[in-house]
Amino acid sequence: MDRIAIVTGGAKGIGKAIVYELSQKENLKVVLNYNNSEKEANQIKEDLGNKVEIFKADISKRSEVKKLVDYALSKFGKVDILINNAGISQEKMFIDITDEDWNNMLQVNLTSAFYTIQEILPNMIHNKLGCIVNISSIWGITGASCEVHYSVSKAGIDGLTKSLAKELGPSNIRVNSVAPGAIMTDMNKNLTNEEIKNINNEIPLGNFGKPEDIAKCVSWLVDDNYTTGQIISPNGGWVI
Repeated sequence: MDRIAIVTGGAKGIGKAIVYELSQKENLKVVLNYNNSEKEANQIKEDLGNKVEIFKADISKRSEVKKLVDYALSKFGKVDILINNAGISQEKMFIDITDEDWNNMLQVNLTSAFYTIQEILPNMIHNKLGCIVNISSIWGITGASCEVHYSVSKAGIDGLTKSLAKELGPSNIRVNSVAPGAIMTDMNKNLTNEEIKNINNEIPLGNFGKPEDIAKCVSWLVDDNYTTGQIISPNGGWVI
């Protein structure tokens, strides 16, 4: 029987790489969630055919998360794997962060994971089987200057991961975080060549990672049977 995975924010960047990586597994199908990236989602569907289904939902809203989960359950009867990847970032001095900035960051990056997990859990608990991977960030571990609200949201994801792993372990549901370091995605497109060079000089392996590097880590966690409650950070040795 096929395993069924939901990947939020799966049309671009790390999420896209995760969808392609998981689609290579035998007997696994992916429900790709997107919100604004309809063109990119349709292209992935065209590339992968019946290995992927696409579904538009703003996962910062519980009502739309419920529609996403209901779609997956009605089509496949279960959800075995949840990858909470959708997120936003913003650079701002702490003193300049507005209430709207703060609330939007936490809603999209943290509360959405609360929604998706809570909506999917009854099915996973019923089946006594599940794998949840939350995409966090190196800044959730170390904190980042001028990205306080982003760092807080990702630290919250890591706390959610650890707590849920303890609570859900008896139901055979594993929960882990992957906390990427410097990865070449749209989130870093504002960096200058000089800034990229300076960051590369700080990384022992000497370069930014690729979305595929994170996807391979997620893929391993999907297949593993004995890892839970861990914050795994593929970061080239930037933080050890």
